[in-house]
Amino acid sequence: MASNGIRDRVAIVGMGCTPFGEHWGRSADDLLVDATQECFASTPGITVEDVDAFWLGTMSSGQSGMVLSKPLSLDYKPVTRVENFCATGSEAFRNACYAVASGAYDRVMAVGVEKLKDSGYSGLVRSNVAGDGTAPELTVTAPAAFSLLDPAYCKRYGVDPQDMRDAMTHVAWKNHRNGALNERAQFRKEVPKEKIAASPLVAGRLGVFDCSGVSDGAACALIVRAEDAYEYTDRPIFVKALSFVAGPANGPMDPAYDYTSFEEVVRTAKDAYAQAGITDPRTQIDLAEVHDCFTPTEIVLMEDMGFSERGQAWRDVLDGAFDLDGRIAVNADGGLKSFGHPVGASGLRMLFECWQQFRGEAGERQLADPKLGMTHNLGGRPGTCVSFISIVGKEQG
Repeated sequence: MASNGIRDRVAIVGMGCTPFGEHWGRSADDLLVDATQECFASTPGITVEDVDAFWLGTMSSGQSGMVLSKPLSLDYKPVTRVENFCATGSEAFRNACYAVASGAYDRVMAVGVEKLKDSGYSGLVRSNVAGDGTAPELTVTAPAAFSLLDPAYCKRYGVDPQDMRDAMTHVAWKNHRNGALNERAQFRKEVPKEKIAASPLVAGRLGVFDCSGVSDGAACALIVRAEDAYEYTDRPIFVKALSFVAGPANGPMDPAYDYTSFEEVVRTAKDAYAQAGITDPRTQIDLAEVHDCFTPTEIVLMEDMGFSERGQAWRDVLDGAFDLDGRIAVNADGGLKSFGHPVGASGLRMLFECWQQFRGEAGERQLADPKLGMTHNLGGRPGTCVSFISIVGKEQG
């Protein structure tokens, strides 16, 4: 995979993020205003008039750039609305970064928003495109599709199903524990492991606590050239890598696909590490915000990203390697598990955790001295998905 990258050419100098949750009394407009106002408050002297262009990520909360231009009363600014499954917020960020790196604009903003609770449905609401009948998403729910990771992993690596169940439980327990320390999370209570393991089943062995929630929220980032970053803040975040791929979507039709890996994630991780100059992610990355849509997903991701050896992630999870005080803090803010997943906002919410951690503003979940972070989104189903990875750093160079 060829990717030149834009390492250390752009920086985040301001961010905002609303609390995620059931915002029955607030519209998408309200959430957008809240997130952007917080962002501007973090960069004194910069106002919405100073931003040259905007990229907006939303899956179902409106069409066109006017979703953003109207609530912010923009003065005829370019607003590009993007969508890329669950990587929608990250896609807004990726394109905004490229716009600055290209020299087209000096200051841009990436914004993500989603209002899912108003639909009245418990899951992600979208219409399926008509096909030839072979697309699994037309007949299989997301929990059912991701539930296949669990038995497939056990079979391939000879893992006792109870050990795998314990590892899945630990993922949920860890992320709820982290979320309990985050005032912006939707779910802010620790959940005992025995309650997680005994929760009502949704699909396969996935219980209620193995599945991420549904929520409303918005988040945004102000992006400038790296050489200008310290004009806006004394603690910017430097973008080291941006990698995105859309897979060929042939997994469910491929007899060789065994549901124990996401090739799209493997490809984006390899590309992102090359861009950022990372040779050993286990020792070089301090925190990773990953797409824990379901608990077995996080376990498989640890191997696809090179944080664990193949067939060993379940053991590393149980050993606490990815806890707050572990080798790599994974989903230190609580992840999708505690925040829910307002599609357009999730990728930027992950970056917001890096922003807080690098600035020493993460409160009780603050890590000692993090210098390099990763964010990851996965959109679609096993074998047929898109994947995004960013690497961001506290320091330039």
